[in-house]
Amino acid sequence: MVVALQLSTVAGRPALAQRKQQPLKARRGLVVRNQATAAAAPPATGAIKGTKEDELAINAIRFLSIDGVNKANSGHPGLPMGCAPMSYVLWKEFMTVDPKAPKWFNRDRFVLSAGHGSMLNYSLLHLMGYSSVQIEDLKQFRQWGSKTPGHPENFLTEGVEVTTGPLGQGIANAVGLAAAEAHLAARFNKPDAKLVDHFTYVIMGDGCNMEGISSEAASLAGHWGLGKLIALYDDNRISIDGHTDISFTEDVCARYEAMGWHVQHVADGNHDLEGIRKALETAKSVTDKPSLIKVSTLIGYGSPNKADTHDVHGAPLGASETAATREQLNWPYAEFEVPQEAYAEFAKGAERGAEARKQWEEVRAAYAEKYPEEYAEFESIVTGKLPENWAEKLPKFTSEDKGLATRLHSQTMLNALAPNLPGLIGGSADLAPSNMTLMKMFGDFQKGSYAERNLRFGVREHAMGAIANGISLHSPGFVPYCATFFIFTDYMRNPMRMAALSEAGVLFVMTHDSIGLGEDGPTHQPVEHLTSFRIMPNMLTMRPGDGNETAGCYYAAVLNSNAQNAKGIKRPSTLVFSRQGMPNMDTTSIEGTLKGAYVVHGGEGTPDVILIGTGSELCMAVDAAKKLEGEGKKVRVVSMPCWELFEEQDEAYRNSVLPPEVTARVSVEAGSTFGWEKWVGSKGKSIGINEFGASAPGPLLYEKYGITVDAVVDAAKQSMAA
Repeated sequence: MVVALQLSTVAGRPALAQRKQQPLKARRGLVVRNQATAAAAPPATGAIKGTKEDELAINAIRFLSIDGVNKANSGHPGLPMGCAPMSYVLWKEFMTVDPKAPKWFNRDRFVLSAGHGSMLNYSLLHLMGYSSVQIEDLKQFRQWGSKTPGHPENFLTEGVEVTTGPLGQGIANAVGLAAAEAHLAARFNKPDAKLVDHFTYVIMGDGCNMEGISSEAASLAGHWGLGKLIALYDDNRISIDGHTDISFTEDVCARYEAMGWHVQHVADGNHDLEGIRKALETAKSVTDKPSLIKVSTLIGYGSPNKADTHDVHGAPLGASETAATREQLNWPYAEFEVPQEAYAEFAKGAERGAEARKQWEEVRAAYAEKYPEEYAEFESIVTGKLPENWAEKLPKFTSEDKGLATRLHSQTMLNALAPNLPGLIGGSADLAPSNMTLMKMFGDFQKGSYAERNLRFGVREHAMGAIANGISLHSPGFVPYCATFFIFTDYMRNPMRMAALSEAGVLFVMTHDSIGLGEDGPTHQPVEHLTSFRIMPNMLTMRPGDGNETAGCYYAAVLNSNAQNAKGIKRPSTLVFSRQGMPNMDTTSIEGTLKGAYVVHGGEGTPDVILIGTGSELCMAVDAAKKLEGEGKKVRVVSMPCWELFEEQDEAYRNSVLPPEVTARVSVEAGSTFGWEKWVGSKGKSIGINEFGASAPGPLLYEKYGITVDAVVDAAKQSMAA
């Protein structure tokens, strides 16, 4: 049942057409239609139910946000103006953070899922005393090189936990953060030492709740019973198109309740600080399910002419309306000026957090002394320091070992790494038996068994990717992986892009990599996908050709998840594995794979032609080379499992693998040929597929689409003749 706090009784909302004709002041008391649990919109005027200092602090949030957007002449002032009261109560009284130690492990995490309102986040960080956001930084909002970009970015602004922008990503990231906390608490806490104990708080908006990813993530959070996840839903009933009742009239509270959340409603989020406070206290006391607090607010609160309209959603107030708002809210201070009384209120929250950190450090020191083995694992996860010899159990293969699909080799690697990587955790979108992603030594992460490390995401690819990002960004030593068929990266492309952007070291395990999967047909056969991820900045795309290369790809993925690369930043990997089997080769290696491309056949002297293969087509290139050698040609075969890693090698190494003077080159890969001209040059040829596949056995599809040994031989002859 929804708990309603101080519901008002304003009359029903007029029809949309009628409302558009009404003056703004006549529209402010409108109720949301078709929401059984919704009460009237909160009143647009009236005093905050708190102290003078409370009002100063709340208005400081509003006017820093207004001034920042005005100075940039770009941004979204309406959300910060409406969310200021709930944000103030949350940060001053509930958030446990220490601005002097922004990365302190046991801090509470805050996610602004409605990332367009980023000035709210920056204003809060500044007022709380984070050195990363000074007044000058607020003045540089949305400017080149600033620490206050248009949407919150964790890698730019200390105190921002995750990168939010695309609506719904933030709440899904928050589910990952909360899952990470639950896992670590269950795994490391002792009856006499609570080492892990923090909350994840979210502010989300109507747009987040419209996006499907929020339902996917919230459904899983409810199933998992993540009691330390608390979302405040800014119910301001405005989107870019106007009032949300033109497209969004569902009962959001009922939806979350049905998904297993504890739900409350604060009817007057503009003034009722006590209602917000009580709702947060209640939410913290509910330990067996996540909490949603619907807080009804007025977007652009205090603006005489733009509040409760889409005009204040995504555009500056402007000079005249800002002056009118200052008068309306009795704010006599200049642009970017904050009274000391406001800073003093936020300082109370910072002092509370500093004391909590001091107490936690004492707990940590006692834990480390009493439980040294557990603490070593904990420290690996929270610092990112890999254990010594973490990769020593990765197997090596010879041609005498049975050839397998690389998805089967992938399972071997995950289970080889599991005992030695404390932060390895992950799972599949309802495809574990096909993706081969279960860690056999662990059980399932479920309500009541949070210490386990196999995540069951269900058929929720979009949320799965974003949740994995949240886990990665919770602590540096987490190595989360998530898996589905390669084709379904279409459903999770945005979180994969966000992983690359926000430097989240997720391993995206993708199987069924080509037309080779056969009878399922073109709906399940990826064609353009390899190309699309190869052009994504900060993403490694790897397609191994046998067991050794699969081991090498995992080795590279873990290193990069841990920021062990030339750039010194975490980056995700897309690991692309086959359904069909392929032979192991004596010349493949982990070391070669780490360089992205290397010679696997015919390495001596200058060749007449170079054949480049990846994945299941690598053995095809070798077979074609042997056929050409039988005709007297000198042939080199290069395996290129990762373009990006090869590009990062020095020029001398690249030229040793692909001598510039050898212009006769052929690539073979069961995917789009787009982009391969970079490696084969103007005289080279590319064997691949540039159309959708078909439903038929895999070997027949290879034949029908011309991806054969004979086709490679013919292309090599053409290239040599060019």
